[in-house]
Amino acid sequence: MADPLRIAIDARRVRDFGVGTYIRNLARALAAIDHSSEYTLVALPDDENAFADLPPNFHTVIYRQPDVVRSNHLAFPLFLQRLHADLVHFPLNRIPLLLRQPYVVTIHDMAALLFEAAPGLRTGFRRFLLRRGLLQAQRILAVSQATFRDLRDRLSIPEDHIRLVYNAPDPEFFCPAPTGEQERARMLDRYQIDYPFLLYAGNIRPQKNIPRLVEAFAVVRSELARHSVYRNLHLIIIGDEISRYPSVRLAVSRSRVEKVVRFLGFVPFETLRIFFESAALFVFPSLYEGFGLPPLEAMASGTPVVTSNLSSLPEVVGDAAVLVNPENVFDIARGIKEVLLDGDLRRDLVAKGRAQAARYSWERTARQVLKVYQEIASGTPN
Repeated sequence: MADPLRIAIDARRVRDFGVGTYIRNLARALAAIDHSSEYTLVALPDDENAFADLPPNFHTVIYRQPDVVRSNHLAFPLFLQRLHADLVHFPLNRIPLLLRQPYVVTIHDMAALLFEAAPGLRTGFRRFLLRRGLLQAQRILAVSQATFRDLRDRLSIPEDHIRLVYNAPDPEFFCPAPTGEQERARMLDRYQIDYPFLLYAGNIRPQKNIPRLVEAFAVVRSELARHSVYRNLHLIIIGDEISRYPSVRLAVSRSRVEKVVRFLGFVPFETLRIFFESAALFVFPSLYEGFGLPPLEAMASGTPVVTSNLSSLPEVVGDAAVLVNPENVFDIARGIKEVLLDGDLRRDLVAKGRAQAARYSWERTARQVLKVYQEIASGTPN
């Protein structure tokens, strides 16, 4: 009888907005289908109990340094060697330079290179490190066809080195928040929300296009100023690190919507679910997404979606959302108004959205990932 496969997963980003969703749900889905392999989840001290509900073939070990420190390139490979894993899974593209063990890496997007890096030697070195880490991986998991193409065309990664494995929404979004109508009303009252609102949830980074969202909202609010339902329309933005992006605050000021745009930062998961379910519309005009989970989370919650016609988003949302040109403020505004004012369109989007979100499954994702693990362990080329 063959020895069980020993797999280490770098789970230090389990609290992150998108990658954290990936780590949590992949671990739980693997636990549901794989009872023979031995999994070691490497977590930061504050997350020691994040995986306490998983079965006995999963255990957590603590590593005290995040993946952004320079010592990660030397100290983390030495730490991993002591785990005696057959392979290591990195859930994002932060590969230690001196890693010698077989590994698989998930690429969610390449926004850090395409949008957040200024030209120069430092960016060139980051690109070198990324490509080096990918070429030395036994397999690369791309979360969409768009990301697959980016890896192939922008970094010249061979196609046979890449596997397409889609993400999926957190299953909890498919179930109504268990708080009940009274608790939902109390939560909204706690945030002093007694008005219809558009919702954005996600990171606040340049490619997320939040300034244009604010400007489009200002256009819509002006045009609906006399509307019986939407005359007091607000925009609620849930996301991190607002202070790092003054362009967002500047857009609010220039559009003169300071009193009707609210930034809430991160909120607890149950609160986020209620915001998704209560929004009149979810708007996600991103310029670039490797996959784009938030639109699917909104769809699973029964909320209509307006999103971009760029990168992976048309692939992910199909015909279940209104697509707009994210570089055109007035086209974003057009999409928002269409969904707000057309009741038949709203109902159609809600029904199609639930069906589209349900096409993605963490069980399917886990089975595809496990197949990749087994390929690497056996030396199977395909």
